[in-house]
Amino acid sequence: MSANPPIFATLGCRLNAYETEAMKELAEANGIENAVVVNTCAVTAEAVRKARQEIRKLRRENPEAKIIVTGCAAQTEPETFATMGEVDLVIGNTEKMQPETWQNMGPNFIGDTERVQVNDIMSVTETAGHLIDGFGRHRAYVQVQNGCDHRCTFCIIPYGRGNSRSVPAGVVVDQIKRLVDKGFNEVVLTGVDLTSWGADLPATPRLGDLVMRILKLVPDLRRLRISSIDSIEADEMLMQAIATEPRLMPHLHLSLQHGDDLILKRMARRHLRDDAIRFCEEARKLRPEMTFGADIIAGFPTETEAQFENSMKLVTDCDLTWLHVFPYSKREGTPAAKIPRQVNGKVIRDRAARLRAIGDEQVHKHLQAQIGREHVILMENPHMGRTEQFTEVSFETAQDEGAILKAVISGVKGTQLTV
Repeated sequence: MSANPPIFATLGCRLNAYETEAMKELAEANGIENAVVVNTCAVTAEAVRKARQEIRKLRRENPEAKIIVTGCAAQTEPETFATMGEVDLVIGNTEKMQPETWQNMGPNFIGDTERVQVNDIMSVTETAGHLIDGFGRHRAYVQVQNGCDHRCTFCIIPYGRGNSRSVPAGVVVDQIKRLVDKGFNEVVLTGVDLTSWGADLPATPRLGDLVMRILKLVPDLRRLRISSIDSIEADEMLMQAIATEPRLMPHLHLSLQHGDDLILKRMARRHLRDDAIRFCEEARKLRPEMTFGADIIAGFPTETEAQFENSMKLVTDCDLTWLHVFPYSKREGTPAAKIPRQVNGKVIRDRAARLRAIGDEQVHKHLQAQIGREHVILMENPHMGRTEQFTEVSFETAQDEGAILKAVISGVKGTQLTV
């Protein structure tokens, strides 16, 4: 370990957090010192603003350090960060994961390091399976896919991540075996567009094939999770895994985005409202204890009150439990930004608040329904664990981190169950 190890700040998604862990290992291996690495998000204009704000704060706190900016915002608009006086180096999403990038920096950035290192992400055709040891002793994340071939009209992410690339199944299985050997009881498969996994591999396997292969070849893995899926692309084998594999956790986060068919078409989504409802019904028939989270955008351009109400109704029609609500944010460079009828900002904030409120009601309903039930819980720290449905459970008596135990739910405190 270096005397003055680099500081890492992660903004955005779980995949970014995964990649930060990989960068920490690369930086340590190359003796990088006295540096601050900011892994940015580009999903909204607000995310880019927060990245700039975070960079300025980190500069004030670390006046002598070199500041390296990377991630999706650095990839999509490198000039935004290159023109900031606080920034010493801008590297793209591909470059940040390459050992030679960190080798060329040298421990103290001595030499002719090019200040902006951001290449064409669309030219990248492979994603390496980066080996990391997880984020604690309880749960590990394995990147199986990167990039996206879809072009939803609100989304800048394909331009930050590139086209879809899959990590071969054999590499994924080897990583998971390694993590299980290190004592991890739960593994989460992560990526940008998980249900596109395999489309670029020989024989074009599907995500369900990967899930089944992992569960067969790693029998000592106690729990497997899928981070987020596009429900319209769920394949037959994945549905079979939901029905027959108790080690596949009964919680899915769905990329739904809206509940109105016309808005979904303007978003260039690949499903309609009834498709989402049908999927949730089918998954629950196969696995009655299944719970769902979902991404929903409030205030997409042209959204009327009636169309917004369709999103509100979708929450109960699909019986969603965990909502990620995104107030629509105009993102330059996306088709949606050019739609003439943008929704008023105050209306967007109001609708987002209403969605969050109904989301809170759904969480409350779910929590109350668990009282008296026995759950299998993975401990994340001595006093908090999660059920198979990803619900937090609070323990007064300390437990072993990483342990899996059974407990009967006795009550609810805030957004947690209690035993």
